[in-house]
Amino acid sequence: MSGGSAARAGAPQAVVDRVPDLDTLIAALDEVGYIADPALATTMFLGLRLPQPILLEGEAGVGKTSAATALADALGTPLIRLQCYEGIDAAEALYEWNYPRQLLAIRAAEARGEPLDEDSLFADAYLLRRPLLRAIEHPGPLPAVLLIDELDRADDDFEAFLLELLAESSVTVPELGTIRAAIAPLVVLTSNRTRDLHDALKRRCLYHWIDYPDQEREAEIVRRRVPAAAQSLAVEVSAAVGRLRALDMQKPPGVAEAIDWTAALRVLGIDRLTADAADRTLGSVLKDRDDEVAVRAAGLERIAGGADE
Repeated sequence: MSGGSAARAGAPQAVVDRVPDLDTLIAALDEVGYIADPALATTMFLGLRLPQPILLEGEAGVGKTSAATALADALGTPLIRLQCYEGIDAAEALYEWNYPRQLLAIRAAEARGEPLDEDSLFADAYLLRRPLLRAIEHPGPLPAVLLIDELDRADDDFEAFLLELLAESSVTVPELGTIRAAIAPLVVLTSNRTRDLHDALKRRCLYHWIDYPDQEREAEIVRRRVPAAAQSLAVEVSAAVGRLRALDMQKPPGVAEAIDWTAALRVLGIDRLTADAADRTLGSVLKDRDDEVAVRAAGLERIAGGADE
């Protein structure tokens, strides 16, 4: 076959039955409280139906992780999360052997005077399954959602290993042989763009940039996540967060901070975002001392939108 890529096998029938069209997926996401913009919902749908990994990039706090969580909830399938960090390697992501348990087995066999062959030590009972292996072994019928979070924190070697794993949907455990996925997981990768990911990985994925939502959509997200808060408070907080993002900040607040801020105000019995209320609750939305100084210099009355007037 020419063209440089093999034909795709297509989505499992269980996926087709669960999400026969885009509108069904949007409705399922809405039912679990997630408001997806049309472009993101389309990317999710294509990731399921092609099937193909999804790469979500965006600023910290825009909701990349929550998108994967909502997708798993909407499908009614497990979310298996691998949190990446500097120095992560294949063993930590795939599997490890339970050495303390193996040592106990050796000592118990010695105490009984019984031989213990190597094969019995490297059996399934001693295998500690990490996220990638658990996702590959998920029996279905719907695929597990495998969230590989903040891949940009990992190094090039791990990214290369991951590329190979995505291509094969299988893993080889030397002592047990090759384990192939009966139902390949739906892989969602996220990145905060602290470094560029390799083009080879990007080419394998459907790409979507998640931006901050507009004020109206953010207010609706906040209202759903903090249902006890008044609609007017959700609107005021969303507007204030938008003003904060317009400042030159080290850590602009994301949607999660807008939700946290609203929840804090509600717990305090505050129904309007005044300058005084903002002053008392800045710790819910700002996470950097320099940002706090900049916000106070800009004026809390301005940030709160003049609600004191």
